[in-house]
Amino acid sequence: MKKITLTLLILMGVFAARAGTGSYYLDHASVDQMFEQAEQVDMFSMNSMSPMAGAGTNTSMLSSNEKDPAIAFILSWFVGPLGIHRAYLGTSTGTIIGYILTLGGCGIVAFVDWVLLLIGLVNDDISKYVDNPSFFMW
Repeated sequence: MKKITLTLLILMGVFAARAGTGSYYLDHASVDQMFEQAEQVDMFSMNSMSPMAGAGTNTSMLSSNEKDPAIAFILSWFVGPLGIHRAYLGTSTGTIIGYILTLGGCGIVAFVDWVLLLIGLVNDDISKYVDNPSFFMW
């Protein structure tokens, strides 16, 4: 096994030595010209470039106030005492630090948040919990 490994290393070294960079060059003028002719693309204009645009699908992006109730519920389920679900919902940093220091109010506040997010998941409405600055979500 050692002989095979040594042979492979030697062969790799030979091929690496022969693969010199002398035959490659970079034409800076053509690169600059390419960047000058390029179109500026941002996240919202990429939606219109999608192959599914105009195919009857909803390609609009979620605004900052629209949060997915399923994601908030899953975060609350797995890392509720750490307050990660509150960070996802846009709560202030002080509240998240309070969650971490108290482990979600000894688990009680995190459990109540979990129940409220479960109800919000069923009703598909968690808008009253988004950007909620208080420690108690309810």
